[in-house]
Amino acid sequence: MSKATRHAPTDSWAGHVKGTRGYSRVLAALALAGVATFAQLYSTQAVLPLMASELQITAAEAALSISLATVGLAATVLPWSFLADRIGRVRAMAIGIAVATVVGLLVPLAPTVPVLLGLRTLEGMALGGIPAIAIAYLNEEVTKVHTALAAGTYVAGTTLGGLAGRLVAGPVGELWGWRAATLAVSLLATVSAVLFLVIVPKQRRFSPAPALGFRGACRTLGGHAGNPKLLALYLQAFLLMGGFVAVYNYLGFRLHAEPFALPATVVSLIFLAYLSGTVSSRWAAGLTTRFGRRNVLVAGIAIMSAGLAMTLLENLAATLSGLVIFTGGFFAAHSVGSGWTGAIATSGRAQAASLYNLSYYLGSSVIGWAGGLAFQAFGWTALALSVIALSCTTAAVTLIVHRSP
Repeated sequence: MSKATRHAPTDSWAGHVKGTRGYSRVLAALALAGVATFAQLYSTQAVLPLMASELQITAAEAALSISLATVGLAATVLPWSFLADRIGRVRAMAIGIAVATVVGLLVPLAPTVPVLLGLRTLEGMALGGIPAIAIAYLNEEVTKVHTALAAGTYVAGTTLGGLAGRLVAGPVGELWGWRAATLAVSLLATVSAVLFLVIVPKQRRFSPAPALGFRGACRTLGGHAGNPKLLALYLQAFLLMGGFVAVYNYLGFRLHAEPFALPATVVSLIFLAYLSGTVSSRWAAGLTTRFGRRNVLVAGIAIMSAGLAMTLLENLAATLSGLVIFTGGFFAAHSVGSGWTGAIATSGRAQAASLYNLSYYLGSSVIGWAGGLAFQAFGWTALALSVIALSCTTAAVTLIVHRSP
């Protein structure tokens, strides 16, 4: 029996159904992949002020350890998607997560800033094999009626991964420095990667795609990029993720300075706001069946903008409350947008999801870094208002392009 025949989807099996053991294993495995991926990708974010101080670099230069990792991821999501079409989703994710954990363990040993940034770039390139493939895997292995909820649950798992990495890095960095912090996060990611490999179910609906060649790949990507509905989602991913990362990159600097003057360990606790995203991403996915994807996505954008406006007040309680609201709104919008790409694309789903992730992480890299220029030159107000303007632009484009809810 050929490999294609072994993995070809059958009419008798429509995918894992909610409530079954297979469905639970799919979500648990992807949650672990999310921990391994997003804990590593943003492992330095909680200790950026410590890095800037110890390495004697600026805030924007320290943030390059985040931006270059996301650039590496963005540069490789499309190659990873084509590889996954040939060798399988699970196998591609396993390779990516294994390579990333090895490189992550080398990051704390970097002797110079250029070497550190080079390793972070390579780490991001390896991690490109996870996010887009995970969504394609969900769309293939979970029954269609449950894909939106499954995607929301997966995004909720990624928030826990990002939170875990930051909560580990903050206190460890305060006690032993940023190198120890990144090592601790890499060890956490290694454990998560091993558990992922043990738990993830074998593919049952995957059929190896024939090699497209350069022209075929261009036709597939061009078809997705020429679809206005997908293009609007890619713009949403670029602008919202860029603004989101900019806020988290530089809010720590604001809270570390006067008038708040909070220690690094306390500042790292701001990432507990990610728990609101854990709840809202799954909640928003469930609401799409009642109110429609477009309406829920725009509502998420409105909520994140309102929360960010609260951080403009020189009041710690208002700033932290606003951050929780902002984070919940962002992940509500992101969970809807990421799952929507697979529903719109009728073919080349891995590539459609990869273009979403390409936009998502380019936004993280470009806007997440450029926000530091606004912050350094004009302060927090300029950064927050810029992100709100990007959010309003996204909402307007979504309402214009997606006519139906």
